[in-house]
Amino acid sequence: MAQKGSSEKTEKASPKKRRDARERGEVHKSIDLVSAIMLFIMFGALRLGFNDFMEFLQTFVHDRLSGGVAEKAANITARSVMVDYQNILMTVLPSIIPIMATGFVCGILAHVLQTGPLFVTAKLKPDFSRINPINGFQRLFSPTILVELAKSIIKVAVLVYVIYKYVKAYIPDFIRMIYTSPPKAFSYLMTSCFSMAITIALILISLSLLDALYQWWKFEKDLMMTKQEVKEEYKQTEGDPQIKGKIKQKQRRMSMMRMMRDLREATVVVTNPDHYAVALRYKENIDKAPVVVAKGQDYLALKIKEKAKKYNIAIVENKPVARALYYSCPIGSEIPPEMYQAIADILIYVYKTTNKR
Repeated sequence: MAQKGSSEKTEKASPKKRRDARERGEVHKSIDLVSAIMLFIMFGALRLGFNDFMEFLQTFVHDRLSGGVAEKAANITARSVMVDYQNILMTVLPSIIPIMATGFVCGILAHVLQTGPLFVTAKLKPDFSRINPINGFQRLFSPTILVELAKSIIKVAVLVYVIYKYVKAYIPDFIRMIYTSPPKAFSYLMTSCFSMAITIALILISLSLLDALYQWWKFEKDLMMTKQEVKEEYKQTEGDPQIKGKIKQKQRRMSMMRMMRDLREATVVVTNPDHYAVALRYKENIDKAPVVVAKGQDYLALKIKEKAKKYNIAIVENKPVARALYYSCPIGSEIPPEMYQAIADILIYVYKTTNKR
């Protein structure tokens, strides 16, 4: 049970894991949303340029049919067909290229809005595990593939339903178009198709927004970590807690040894008397103000007093001063100006009683 609990992903992804995933190109994004937006923009742009295209088409057909169909047909050659093709291409391309470019740019923007600026080369490297037949067979029945299959079925069903409703609604109009001129019938047909296409694109955008939410949820779920992974990552980034503890313990021991060594230079030790002990050094013409060379609380305060007795350093009991020095003065720092008078009184007392200058 303990092993099972440690293998369950219950912890949120750490910032490091998110950075590593992004560097590998693993980000939450919905390809369906990008495709749907591109489709909508391109259909909309085509619809806006449809009238100009129809005018060109009518002019082109009129020119080709005027003067007798038989005569025109007799003069058709491979060169004339190529010229007509070039004319059509040169007329249509200036309209199509901006539409394609607009759709492409909108697709990039939709992608960037989901993932932010991102360019990685890891995805360009060949992954030979993907051509493994066994792995490929396993992927066929993976939950991801099944979800994608369900999404495709839903989209196809929606598209078939929308097309069916449009065709059913427009059949009477299509029948009436038989009795109208070909350009007018073609224009009406294309307008109806554009209307249906834009409706389909809007529906696909709505579905892809749901897909974007699903992709975000799946991405967050896949990024989650087990408790063991969190511990291992902490060891990699911060170091092994046991080793860090030993290092800190060694640093404290060395700091204490250095403090006890500097205690030899102390002029006086101010005590609480049992809870705090602060050793001060003041050498005339050397120190601008008394300097804290050692301090400690409880057990360490007791050790400081023992060493002070061993080194024949004066010990003065002053509870408020000892407490204030302990909390306001780091080791190696001078005492603050507001404590000059209190420490001066203590030093005068020490000098009088020990004749120590």
